[in-house]
Amino acid sequence: MKRISILMICTGVLAAVFAWSGCDDESGADEFSEARKRCVQKINAFRATEGIPALARWNSGEPCADDEARQDALAGQSHSAFGECGETAQNECPSWPSVDDIIDGCLQSMWDEGPGADYSVHGHYINMSSTSYEKVACGFYRTSAGDIWSVQNFK
Repeated sequence: MKRISILMICTGVLAAVFAWSGCDDESGADEFSEARKRCVQKINAFRATEGIPALARWNSGEPCADDEARQDALAGQSHSAFGECGETAQNECPSWPSVDDIIDGCLQSMWDEGPGADYSVHGHYINMSSTSYEKVACGFYRTSAGDIWSVQNFK
């Protein structure tokens, strides 16, 4: 009987760890694997329209970016966890209905803020187009209501 209880507790702990890490199940599958790839590709496609070199995908920064998106969603506040991953700049798409809406809608609206030098008006565009950054990590978190929060960390 004790053995079954311990197994049930361990299974529950594993489920919690996988849910927190963005994994779908115990296989380690990443629910947002394709979204991360598309996010980086979209940012680089925007950059290419202006002859700006592509950013590398910051794979090792993705788990931390996921956690920042999670923290922001739980706080109900964009950028509340900014800087925890060592990023220099961050854009965020808070509470969007789908990954497609984030990739095709939110990222597009941020790019459409530019060009311009006034950071308070053009900040998202400035982050996406800066030649000061070499890589980007796209983090995602799905709330219990099904909304998706996404951060794009630049370094």
